[in-house]
Amino acid sequence: MTKAHRPMGEHPVRTALLELIGREGAATATDAARELGGSTGLYSFHLRRLAEAGLIEEIPKSGGRAKPWRLAGDSAETAFPAPAGSSAPSDNEIAPITRGLEDESYRQWLERRDEAPEEWRHDEAFSQIVYLTPEEMEGVADVFRAVIAQFRHRETNPPSRPEDAEPVAIMARLFPLL
Repeated sequence: MTKAHRPMGEHPVRTALLELIGREGAATATDAARELGGSTGLYSFHLRRLAEAGLIEEIPKSGGRAKPWRLAGDSAETAFPAPAGSSAPSDNEIAPITRGLEDESYRQWLERRDEAPEEWRHDEAFSQIVYLTPEEMEGVADVFRAVIAQFRHRETNPPSRPEDAEPVAIMARLFPLL
């Protein structure tokens, strides 16, 4: 089945989101990122698509930026029930979902970058093969994490963002070539 013809609930990320919301009663993009791995921006995108399909709905807010979502009536639970005794997906199950979501986001960027303001129409994609030991590979990953950690607070603390800041996806994949 092609992606364009796949039912909404068969998308692995959206299925995981429906299961999370069904299990917890409600979830935000931050909850999804914490439980499933990945970024809040990517989960926000898929939560909005599920809402557009009528499978979930936003819970009225009492303040703050959090946007909790719940199943819309019984339709989503009936159409996409969580497997009996299911729990949060393992890292091995969610990693391919996250990678696929990253790839999809990048393809969308490439298709739509001409719509971005001029100063945002470039990206910094690069790749390089280097020879490392397992310890060195772990060290490189630690450096990437340390650099990214300098900016993580901006996700949950909007006043700390510079006025012209926009969400930017950062993806690094370090793996041995077998």
